[in-house]
Amino acid sequence: MPFSELGLSSAIQRALKDSGYKEPTPIQEKVIPLVLTHHDLLARAQTGSGKSASFVLPILELWTKTRGEGKGKIKALVLTPTRELTQQVAQTFVTMGAFLPKKPTVVSIIGGESIGDQLYAIQQGCDILVATSGRFLDVLRKKQMNLSHLEFFVLDEADKMLDLGFVEELDLILEAIPAKRQNLLFSATYPPKMEAIASKITKNPIHVTLEAQTPTVESIRQRVIEVNPENRGPLLRHLLNTEKWEQVLVFMANKRASDNIAAKFRKYGFSADSFNGDLLQEDRTYVLEQFKAKKIRILFATDIAARGLDIDGISCVINFDLPRSPADYIHRIGRTGRAGKSGVAVSFIGFGERDHFSLIEKRSSIKLPREQIAGYELIGTPPPKEKGPEPVKGKGKSKKDKARELAAKNANPSGNQ
Repeated sequence: MPFSELGLSSAIQRALKDSGYKEPTPIQEKVIPLVLTHHDLLARAQTGSGKSASFVLPILELWTKTRGEGKGKIKALVLTPTRELTQQVAQTFVTMGAFLPKKPTVVSIIGGESIGDQLYAIQQGCDILVATSGRFLDVLRKKQMNLSHLEFFVLDEADKMLDLGFVEELDLILEAIPAKRQNLLFSATYPPKMEAIASKITKNPIHVTLEAQTPTVESIRQRVIEVNPENRGPLLRHLLNTEKWEQVLVFMANKRASDNIAAKFRKYGFSADSFNGDLLQEDRTYVLEQFKAKKIRILFATDIAARGLDIDGISCVINFDLPRSPADYIHRIGRTGRAGKSGVAVSFIGFGERDHFSLIEKRSSIKLPREQIAGYELIGTPPPKEKGPEPVKGKGKSKKDKARELAAKNANPSGNQ
């Protein structure tokens, strides 16, 4: 089905054509007509499926029909889990609205930048507000933002927001926005917590799940290489020298590790840099631009890069350190093999990671052969499995204690994302 049959105006179709979009992805084909007919949605589709455009396009279409005169009023609020995704979604609104008779004023608000400047931008007139939830609450507390005209409330990558303490922030956000609104929730996975979150936001959403969805993108070749922890760096250098990978995204366990290994690889002559939450916002933006422009070949990153970053041409993702959850594994490897292109995902595991990776395989419905590379073989013997101590009755927190802790957290919300 072409975009012309989805009820989108010629101005939006022109923007799509100008941006190289030929036909809608399956999630766009299902979601766009439902948004245009004012339904609440809970949509689930794997990473790289085009979820963002599936709400950006119909919101722009509906916005053009209700746009009033004078200064822009906030009609759409989109919350995302990371600064980079916030900026990316905001840019999509700008790009897709480029040929509308009246262009929307899009403001993105994120941590790491002046809150005064962001508030000023909103007050000058804002039609579409895209934000990280923490910074949105920071601005909300200033009590200088009018949300009474809000028509659309969107959570993008909603499952990831659960991991970031969003549950505590949600009640404050829902109190601040009109009860009558269209709610659009987008997620790549659907953990049990999501149902509770969804029920707070909307009572009768239409559930959209891609029927033929598989847990991982089929165009990604997944590999598992067994290696001792101390040999992961040398093995990675060997692979970079022997494989024809152009752009490589390497996931590390923490910020310090990503900085240290990037510096080490630069000493070995590789074009490498690190990307993590400790960087100033301008540095985060600069590093990403350099990577997108192929001026950096290897980017060592924390999980901040696992969600929503749409970078063309990443030929390989390396799990130098394994992710904590199977859902994070899916998001990490989904940074390659995007838009129908092929890609490779390689995970390094030693004796200590075998059980954890088996769990990832089980939850992701995959089973991968273990490889060893000559000269970097896994040596030694697995440590004996130790049984944990028996639980002691009466020592766990009572439900009442847990409820008190949650109430205390809600009374003192934090959040600069």
